[in-house]
Amino acid sequence: MSGLTYWAEHAWLPHANGTVVEKDVLIAVGPGGRIAHVTPDSGPCPSGAVRLGGLLLPGQANAHSHAFHRALRGNVQVGSGTFWTWRDTMYRFAGALDPDSYLDLATAVYAEMALAGITAVGEFHYLHHAPGGGRYDDPNAMGHALIEAAHRAGIRITLLDTCYLSSGFGAEVTKPQLRFSDGDADAWAARTDALKPTDHARIGAAVHSVRAVPADQLTTVAHWAAMRKAPLHVHLSEQTAENDACLTSHGVTPTRLLADHGVLGPRTSAVHATHLTDEDIRLLGDSSTTICMCPTTERDLADGIGPARRLAGSGCPISLGSDSHAVIDPFEEARALELNERLRTRTRGHWTAHALLRAGTEDGHASLGWPEAGRIEAGALADFTAIALDTVRTAGPGPQLGAETAVFAASAADVRHVIVGGRHIVKDGVHQLVPDVADALRTSITTLGT
Repeated sequence: MSGLTYWAEHAWLPHANGTVVEKDVLIAVGPGGRIAHVTPDSGPCPSGAVRLGGLLLPGQANAHSHAFHRALRGNVQVGSGTFWTWRDTMYRFAGALDPDSYLDLATAVYAEMALAGITAVGEFHYLHHAPGGGRYDDPNAMGHALIEAAHRAGIRITLLDTCYLSSGFGAEVTKPQLRFSDGDADAWAARTDALKPTDHARIGAAVHSVRAVPADQLTTVAHWAAMRKAPLHVHLSEQTAENDACLTSHGVTPTRLLADHGVLGPRTSAVHATHLTDEDIRLLGDSSTTICMCPTTERDLADGIGPARRLAGSGCPISLGSDSHAVIDPFEEARALELNERLRTRTRGHWTAHALLRAGTEDGHASLGWPEAGRIEAGALADFTAIALDTVRTAGPGPQLGAETAVFAASAADVRHVIVGGRHIVKDGVHQLVPDVADALRTSITTLGT
């Protein structure tokens, strides 16, 4: 999309002393869909430039997604239950998918993300095989469907191919989990090797959890990621039951087990990290492991409130994800991080709006292996999200408070434009590649028939 020029009424730009809101910002897109130059206070929108009203932000990074969980929305809100009863419903939907139906569903889900301002997604992918564990002719058919879905929806993806080998410490996978397992970590690595990056897709790795990957095979996954300098993600201590079982089996916490097997580190993201000891927090901080918080899912599943502020203070970057897609709204995830901490401590002001925006943009992209994204500056990828500042939610504050308005007032409904690599994916609130996203969601979910 080289040669395009965008003019933003206001934009959130990096400066030596932090990030500030500037007005009349001219942004030229150069070769490779990267920003050629940024000119603040450029004057009125010139002829030939694409005008973007409101506030322009870097594209949002959804650092943790299970695309097929979107089909659960509403279905798992009937009655009560626990995380484990929720999981039974999830297995039912997982069992109904094949590569074609997953392509349709994921395309619609990623299009919904684009409408919410998300330009890159980290797909924590463990639905690898056919029901019963049979292999497709293409062993990566489901992963390739996700990569193609992101292409059709116009966003970037990091496919975090997930190793999932057991149903618990020392336990064989159950029947629904046969689709997830490659048998052992070497077989997982061999299959994952066949996945190749594209212009819009990068390949990473994931350990589903310490209960799903035997301790003696954790190193295989960590080594695979290290040799490729690829992102490595892991569900960590989402449930106290996992902590208790790990202590019983290994005599250490899940965090210590991961540390002892080389899983933690600056390319690793620990997802949830809800129930941690003081030593766990020190291990994560000392290793500069990123923490991916998913507040809307964590509250939906009654997981608890993780110690995000303490983790950030210990040295952990923070990213954000929508996980099970009970809600797809990056602004809600960002504000929930602060509001949850307020509920826990009964004090305000744990993060600035600018810090929360960085979690959803620059730090989120870095956790997904896209370090050249998440900033509006020369050389960065031309991935932007424009939100309206004149809706019933955002009207009132001056543009200089755009960051605060975005985090503490705006919602996905206020997104007006989304640009990925200089290409206009969402224009005036309408997806340009999937014209009726709601119908695409309804059709793909109904087709599953569960």
